[in-house]
Amino acid sequence: MTGRYWESTLPGAGRRSPRADAVSDAAVQSLNGTWRFRLSPTAAGSGDGFLASDFDDSGWDEMRVPSHWVLEEFTPLAGGAARRMLGTEEGPLYTNTAYPIPLDPPYVSTENPTGDYRLVFDVPADFGAAVLRFQGVDSCAKVWLNGKELGWSMGSRLPFEFDAPVRAGRNVLAVRVHRWSAGTYLEDQDMWWLPGIFRDVELLARPSGAIDDHFVHADYDHVAGMGTLRVDASIDAVVEIPELGISMPAGQTATIAVEPWSADIPRLYRGTLRAAGETVELAIGFRRVEIIDGVLRANGSALTFRGVNRHEHHPDTGRTLDRETMIQDIVMMKRANIDSVRTSHYPPHPEFLRLCDEYGLWVVLEVDLETHGFIYEGWEHNPPALPEWRESIMDRLRRTVERDKNHPSIVVWSLANESMSGDGFTEMRRWLDDRDPSRVVLYERDPSYRDSDFYSLMYPSLELLESIGRHEEPRGGRLSMHGMVFGGADEPLPPGVTEAEETRRRGLPFLLVEYAHAMGNGPGGLQDYWRVFRSYDRLCGGFVWEWIDHGINDVDAEGRPFILQSEDIDYEPRGGRFSLDGLLFSDRTPKPSLAELAKAHEVIDIEVSPERVRIANARHTADTSDLRFRWSVEADGEQVASGVLEVSTIARGERVEIAIPDAAASALRGTDAVLTVEATLEAETLWAPEGHVIAWAQRVAEPEERGSREVPGAGAVSEVAGDVIRVGAAAFDADTGRLLRLGELPVDGPWIDLHRAPTENDRGQGDNNNIAAIWRATGLHRLRHRIDDVDLDGERLVVRGRTAPRTHPHGVTWTMTWQPDGDGLRLDTAVDFMGPWADTPFKHRDIWVPRLGLRFGLPAAADRVTWFGRGPGETYVDSVEGARVGRFESTIDALQTPYPIPEENGNHTQTRWLEVTGEGMPTLHVDGEPFDFTARRWTSEQLEEARRPTDLVAGDRVWLNLDHRQQGIGSASVGPALPEQYRVPREHTAWSVRLSVR
Repeated sequence: MTGRYWESTLPGAGRRSPRADAVSDAAVQSLNGTWRFRLSPTAAGSGDGFLASDFDDSGWDEMRVPSHWVLEEFTPLAGGAARRMLGTEEGPLYTNTAYPIPLDPPYVSTENPTGDYRLVFDVPADFGAAVLRFQGVDSCAKVWLNGKELGWSMGSRLPFEFDAPVRAGRNVLAVRVHRWSAGTYLEDQDMWWLPGIFRDVELLARPSGAIDDHFVHADYDHVAGMGTLRVDASIDAVVEIPELGISMPAGQTATIAVEPWSADIPRLYRGTLRAAGETVELAIGFRRVEIIDGVLRANGSALTFRGVNRHEHHPDTGRTLDRETMIQDIVMMKRANIDSVRTSHYPPHPEFLRLCDEYGLWVVLEVDLETHGFIYEGWEHNPPALPEWRESIMDRLRRTVERDKNHPSIVVWSLANESMSGDGFTEMRRWLDDRDPSRVVLYERDPSYRDSDFYSLMYPSLELLESIGRHEEPRGGRLSMHGMVFGGADEPLPPGVTEAEETRRRGLPFLLVEYAHAMGNGPGGLQDYWRVFRSYDRLCGGFVWEWIDHGINDVDAEGRPFILQSEDIDYEPRGGRFSLDGLLFSDRTPKPSLAELAKAHEVIDIEVSPERVRIANARHTADTSDLRFRWSVEADGEQVASGVLEVSTIARGERVEIAIPDAAASALRGTDAVLTVEATLEAETLWAPEGHVIAWAQRVAEPEERGSREVPGAGAVSEVAGDVIRVGAAAFDADTGRLLRLGELPVDGPWIDLHRAPTENDRGQGDNNNIAAIWRATGLHRLRHRIDDVDLDGERLVVRGRTAPRTHPHGVTWTMTWQPDGDGLRLDTAVDFMGPWADTPFKHRDIWVPRLGLRFGLPAAADRVTWFGRGPGETYVDSVEGARVGRFESTIDALQTPYPIPEENGNHTQTRWLEVTGEGMPTLHVDGEPFDFTARRWTSEQLEEARRPTDLVAGDRVWLNLDHRQQGIGSASVGPALPEQYRVPREHTAWSVRLSVR
């Protein structure tokens, strides 16, 4: 066992002390590029020969650095042609909570894929003393330079440095990287396991008199408007901030009038820290973060995080991201009114934090620590609770804080994620209090919260969140993994929690570290969460899980591209489809949910009443002097009036009321008229162009009373002619009462429809909230229809029947009544629910009905839809406020949202009218009470059975759903059940639509 450093509970050896990341004028030689690489099956690697200066590596593979070898094309362990390892157990593996190795800390299996890397590089003669820096290596690396061992390190998402005795001219760098190590037990972070040198490698010149480390202390007194600056340095140096007129030795303090840094006004004062041998750039933001009377405040004002959790991910390169991709993320966040990021669950690339300083994002920075998989042994050997792991845990904290301590964007240090409890956290907190008391500290999982400045949970229900806001949460205040409350009013406290700790916890501000699980189609209910957040000072916001899907680009056996996820890999354990849970698709295309989140996050609150516009400024710092308010009215799909709304500057926390302009009120009387008021950027910013909309509200004109449409020469004749019943211009099957033709348009149906292809949120988490499993167990996916009566009653055709699944007694009885209505037909539908509607053969669970509506079959020529209602993207009853009301057009194909796991999508709520058209076919027009619609080239059943989007093949029909209601989306894939108000009531229901052709 001697010498197995990769199985040590120590964090490394031979490394330099951690220090601040800095941009300086000292020479930097990037060692990124093409290295030589050899993958071996065990920790022995390729042996010791590759250390020799004259080793012949010409037969080795080429490997990009930075990268993950499991995502690159090269010769695999078994030899053969070069290929990527996707879809194999040698390739990328994804787990959510379970470790992919035996739970036997600190040991790992003999089967331990190990990559040996070699780089030959030249160093200029005048380079001088040097430091070799690795920004990130997963999971354990040992390093040699010119045959001399420099040391080894763990902590995959953290930098490590060695003194590097380079020589002028040719040098040889050798690195051995182990996929599995003792460090693996500290890195169980709900993500792909991706080994390799995946961040930059750099050679840093360290001239005599260089600045080894520095620490910027930039406090702000909001009452006096004064900033206090002190920059500590490891060597004599001078601090120069020209804009502030500061030139002083390091270690001295200056107090001066400044503008504070905040996410909405990221004010940076740039300068230098200059020593004899090096000058370091400074980007200083003055701000103060504190908790006063249980409220989180920044610069004296309450701080509410409108945040997302962000893993680093790219579908081709994994956690290897370039600067352009980081900027793309931040720009998209800012444009979606996201103002904060939790770096789940490790420190990001340092460039991302520099960009957060510049663009303006509050950052909760998380230490590279999670031990979730120890739950499978009851946390018995959880590293934070054991002294032998203490140095590794403290090392991860120190390397995090020392690297990133100078970023004003970082306002919270998070000790870890989902690592239960232990004295290790107390030692981490004690060290932080001494090293950096300027920031507040978070740890969510310890029920005592003794080491946290916040009370925090994941995925609570709205009811629980409200009770927390009122300081009335259950005793102990904990949730299980599935969002269930632990402890009632009279229940004992969790083990190890004292009454004093419980009392303290109840006074802490509450931070929702994860909520609104964005898996597949979802999340729903975002607006509901934000109505609660805005109601209570104790609640300081939350972070949606999460920013981006972690899908990997791949091709199937037929060469068709698809998104690889855990279930595509024949390996156990695996984390199911939980890698696909972002607001963005893996290629960074926004999902519809991002627009909904942007609406929920709006900090300029606009309300349009019949006569007035009310505007409130809920920004953290900024007034509205950078905004322009404008209005426009659309009628019949055309803009008919517009103008600027004259609004005086609104200070933070203030509100105004303004009369609706006469021109807007007059124009709002038109057909399908909508008044929209927008707050837009007055000028271009770093993250958005002039005119970018940051908030909006609408007022929709009431629909005109519609009478029957008389068409000259078109008498309303109802008669039986053989096996066809004619009602006006429509033909029905005399036996089934099914519509065959409307004018010259072939139509099939309608059928009563009660089912939908389950969303990921319908599937819940395991057995919890898995309503999709109940639907399948009780047959909702295989409905059968019975016709009981077809009756021509004067001009009216009345069809009665029953729709029910096989095997079970529950179902619905229904009546469809057709009658002429001008140039079309009015369809009145009434439905009654019959039977127990409970999962009686199993657990007597209530059976929710996901939809209540009508399904029609139209010709495949149907190609385009036009509608007036919510759009243009998909909407559901609990995810609708981010979509505007208006007139929209789309192809039927474009209505589909291409979720990588096919599921219910493309619904549109609050539709007033709809037209479906195509080449060579009449236009179908539908109007009536506001209804939901979907249109697609496959049935819901085919959608449910498809494993990938490539399985969905257009058929000979377009299937149109006209629904009275479809249930909401929720976020039960990890979180509470769908709230009652977003379900479909099982009660007598009647609704009407009108159909015509043109």
